[in-house]
Formats: sequence, C-alpha cells, structure tokens
Amino acid sequence: MHQHPQPPAPPRPYEPEGPHSPQPQPKRSRRRIWISSVVALALLLGGVGFAGWKLDWFSGNGDAVSFGKPTPAPAGPQKSDPSSPAASPTPTGDPDVQMPSGPKSDFKQTAKLDDGTIIAKARLAGAKSGFEGDVWVWAPKEYDDPKYAKSAFPVLIALPGGNGFPNNYWADRSLGLQKAITEGVQAGTSLPFIVIMPVLNPDNKYYYDGADIPGQPKMGTWIAEDVPDFTRANFRTYKSRDGWAFMGSSSGAFVGMKTVLQHPDKFKAVIASGGEIVPDSPLWKGHQAAMDANNPETLAKKLIDTNGPEVHINFQIGTKESGKDRMVQFQQAYGKGPVKTTIRDIQNGEHNGWHYVRGMKEGSLEWISKVMKGPKPAAG
Repeated sequence: MHQHPQPPAPPRPYEPEGPHSPQPQPKRSRRRIWISSVVALALLLGGVGFAGWKLDWFSGNGDAVSFGKPTPAPAGPQKSDPSSPAASPTPTGDPDVQMPSGPKSDFKQTAKLDDGTIIAKARLAGAKSGFEGDVWVWAPKEYDDPKYAKSAFPVLIALPGGNGFPNNYWADRSLGLQKAITEGVQAGTSLPFIVIMPVLNPDNKYYYDGADIPGQPKMGTWIAEDVPDFTRANFRTYKSRDGWAFMGSSSGAFVGMKTVLQHPDKFKAVIASGGEIVPDSPLWKGHQAAMDANNPETLAKKLIDTNGPEVHINFQIGTKESGKDRMVQFQQAYGKGPVKTTIRDIQNGEHNGWHYVRGMKEGSLEWISKVMKGPKPAAG
C-alpha cells in the first residue's frame, strides 16, 4: 500500500519506504549536517585534502546553471532563408530531433558530481495542470560534448516514493542514480539519459496517485504533460516516444507505470521498483470511475484489447521485501501482446533507493537502454 497521511518531514532517501517504516523527525538542513559531518571527519583523519575533496560536493550550490553549450555559428555569410539547411532545427537530418523550444528555466545548482556534472533545480508553473512545484535535472557529460551538439538525448523521468514532496530524493547524489548512469555509459551498458526529477505530490498530507483526482491538484497532468513540456523547453529531446521513459520506486513506480500505460503514444518504458500496482489514494472516495481510469490493470487490458503501441515494464523487487506476488500476478494477467514485462530480483535487496539503483546497475539500465533511442554523434 502507498503511504497516506504523513508528518511534515519528508522521508530520507536511505530509509525504507512503506506503511510500516519509521517516520523521520524534523531536523536541521541536510546540507548543514553533511558539511559539519564531513569537516569533523576530515579533522579526525587529519586530511585537509580529504576535506577539500568532500566539500567540493557543495561547491557552487545555489549558483545559476545552464545546460548545453551554444553551437558555434558556421563561418562565412549566413542565409536568412528559413528553409535553408543552415537554419534547419534538425541539422543532423533526423526529423525526430527537437532542439530546446524555450523559454529557458532559471536553474540553480543543488549538487555537483565527481565528474563535474551538475544536479540543478528550477521552479515550474505548470501551464496545463495549474500546479507549481520544483523540478530537479541532471544532464550527462555527453550532453555538452560538441559531437552531440545537434543530437537529441533520451529522457528518464525519475519519481520518488514516500511523500514525494517537497523534495525528490533521486536528486540526492548519495543514492548514486546519476553515477550509475555515468558508469553504465562508460561500460557501454547504458544510454546517457537526461534525468528529470519532479516533485510527485502537491503536499505531504496525502498521496495523489500521480493522477487528476476530481477536486484535487491535477498531478497526472503535471507529470504527463507539464514536466515533459518543461524538459522540451530546456533540452534537446526526441519528438517520438522512443526518447521518453520513467523510473520510480514504491509509489513513484506506480505513477511511472500508470503514466506509460495511460499515454503509450508519449512514453515507451518504465523501471518500476517496489511492487505497487493499483491506485489506493483515500482521495478517490466517491470517484470510482476516475479511479478505474488510473488503474494499470484496466489500462493494460485496454492496451491489449486495442493492440496499442508496445510498452515495456521492467519490475524490480528486493528479495528481502514483499510485493513480488503482485508483480507476478500482473505479468501473468497482462504481460502479453503489446505489454512487455520483465521482473528483476535484487538479491538481498530491501525497499529503498540504494538497492533499486544497484538493481539498475546489475541489469535494468541495460534493459531500458536497449528499448530506447540514444544520441547520435555528428559524422566525421
């Protein structure tokens, strides 16, 4: 079951999620605690260099950030004819490439990784949902590589479990999601995904099933439309669903899977970790038809009956957590026709983000990379 009413403090990413999990207490700024702890450890170790290396994690936090280096203009006089190749928005010749549409968001750095890449945050006022919330982003090193300057990149929308508000714990570098992608790119087992990390809920009082529950903030529209529009405004992306996927844990896994099944024309795949299958927000009371329209079982049956576009669902489950039975039941009932399903066991895995990232490193990133479209370097 998803979490429902919660205390004000958001769950820490390294704590298990679920109805029986201990709830965190309000505490000081995580950044302040980390810096204090790192400095204390450095003093104990007598390592000035060590302290400098760790504190570099926070260097530049709060600074303005931009993604994507400007493409140098070709030498010589330029034609003004918009139909000329020089003015084409898809100079690589791939009509699926969409250059950033703007306007660019105001990004502020929240973390820096060891390879110099940045996690940054912006505020998004959703034009379609009417909801305003924070979105964190990360682009791989390849995004600024000149040979990819005219290529699109695949997008992975990462959704958290627990409250999913006011933070998205996948933006915490300690979980290692971005590092796992970087290492996978180097090993040839992962595409260089742009990672988009929005808040999942509008508050920390209830869980909203990532849906447009009647009378409530339109979180389904926020996730399925506003967040992708925000991504297209700021990054080079693919127009087709071949460049759009989700990943999530616990309640975030449910939302990712539901959104892919709801919009198979827009999204192609999901890594769903933790065993959540059906909607269960208490806010659905009195709205059974709307709830059914957001049930992955109903959506999968409809996709099968209409022979809709193929979607790919990779379940992840730790061997030390419950929920695999629900995944197996879903696979047996709906894993056919256009609904492609796999189940990955994470040995000794528990219900937490660290273990789900380990599962991604052990095979799920390679799985999703094989069904998605990667960037194309310039010839030459």
